[in-house]
Amino acid sequence: MRRIENRKLSSDEGSSLILIIFAGLIGLAVIVATMAATSLYIERKRLFTVADGAALISAEAFNLDEVQMVDGVARISLNDSAVKAQAQNYLTIIPAADSAGVQLVSARTPDGVSSEVTLLKTWHPPVVSMFMPDGIDISVTATARTVLG
Repeated sequence: MRRIENRKLSSDEGSSLILIIFAGLIGLAVIVATMAATSLYIERKRLFTVADGAALISAEAFNLDEVQMVDGVARISLNDSAVKAQAQNYLTIIPAADSAGVQLVSARTPDGVSSEVTLLKTWHPPVVSMFMPDGIDISVTATARTVLG
């Protein structure tokens, strides 16, 4: 009887090592996925900051000669070409780290007093694996309005 019990106990050797290896692999996958999600979030925030700056500078794309007084209120009128030129200029003057890989999709004025800038950038995960995509296109749109008064 004693011999049978010893055989049962000895047949369980090494089974915990397999569980530890799989738990380690799952933990590593969770860490890599968390790193990728955090990197994507930070990159989107960084791109939105650049788009916000481009929209803000584009909203000021008018000459003081173009300001008109209507019923005692100063009014301006933006045009698409000036808004786009200012947005492109902004992307050239900011640091290269912020503008690397950024594409200007559109820069326009929907109503003549505000500017709308859309930027695109391809994000790449910090650690490439079979579970993470090679790259994702991030697109953000920012709007800024000029108010005189």
